[in-house]
Amino acid sequence: MIKSVSGLIEKELFGKKVLLRVDFNVPVADGKIIESYRIISVKETVDYLASRGAVVAILSHITAIKSFKPLVGQIKETLGRDLKFIPGSNIGPDITANLKLAESGKIFFLENVRQNPAEEANDENFAKELAANFDIYVNDAFAVCHREHASLSAITKFLPSYGGLLLMKEIEHLTKAIEMPREGKTLILGGAKVNTKFPVIKNFLNKAENILIGGAVANVFLKAKGIAIGESLTDDSFLEDAKNIINSKAGIIIPEDYIESECMILDIGQKTTAEFSEIIGKSKVIIWNGPLGRIETPELAHGSESVAKAITNSKAFSIAGGGDTIVLIRKMNLMDKFSYISTGGGAMLNFLAGKSLPGLMALNHNG
Repeated sequence: MIKSVSGLIEKELFGKKVLLRVDFNVPVADGKIIESYRIISVKETVDYLASRGAVVAILSHITAIKSFKPLVGQIKETLGRDLKFIPGSNIGPDITANLKLAESGKIFFLENVRQNPAEEANDENFAKELAANFDIYVNDAFAVCHREHASLSAITKFLPSYGGLLLMKEIEHLTKAIEMPREGKTLILGGAKVNTKFPVIKNFLNKAENILIGGAVANVFLKAKGIAIGESLTDDSFLEDAKNIINSKAGIIIPEDYIESECMILDIGQKTTAEFSEIIGKSKVIIWNGPLGRIETPELAHGSESVAKAITNSKAFSIAGGGDTIVLIRKMNLMDKFSYISTGGGAMLNFLAGKSLPGLMALNHNG
């Protein structure tokens, strides 16, 4: 059972130095953050800790650029908090000196933790050095909990460790979606990454009444049925799995028609869109990860847009996740129309597939 940070009262936090691991691995273009949902989602935990007098050091990784430095101003604005950025190493005397003189409620922002190769190696010595300046560790980085890295896994051996408010919400909502009755449950999967979707499909064959398939995942099923897919994105290593799933007569629904361009299938067609929308309208629970077409091209986003509208017009308990999916939902101004939007992409899919997430296991998650 994960201990939630919400169980810590002010006298347990006041003046304590808290290492808060978040996932601010956000998309960046021209030096600007272009999707800030992951940052917005952790604000509640930052406010909880700072308002109770903790000295908070926010730690994350980012892959779009090497350093967080050019993004600090935007992150401050998004969190609505003053932050002191500490460049350079996340361990050593500079960190110690800054924390030692900090007043209660002060918030620091540390440099990209993946600049140190020991992070991805889950190196215990690095984790121990990282922990040395702190009293408490809080993991609010659900979106990266499928990685066994030092600041997510090994760190818990050296500090009292807790789940952040966002992390606890993620577990609660995804668990609810998994455990709700099969009748009326619809899983929608798309996107380009086939290998992350098939484990979810297999886990939901007996957990969902309908599994609606689009994107590159659908191309695997179409090819498995002997349908020519031209140069469409696919993954032949899952062809046998697709054939077995089709033969099982589970509730898999693949595109009946599709939009093609340059010998590639790039969106679901009108008949499929209508069929998907009808099923969604009758659903009680909907889980969606991955767009059904190439949404960066407006004329190839119609299928995904129609599905998004159908979900938000339904009365179902609805969860969406995945970076591209969130970009579409935000563009359509539908963020507040879903029951819950997960910050996780790969982590969400691993959780839905029933896999153990190292970051959660390190916090004693028994799911």
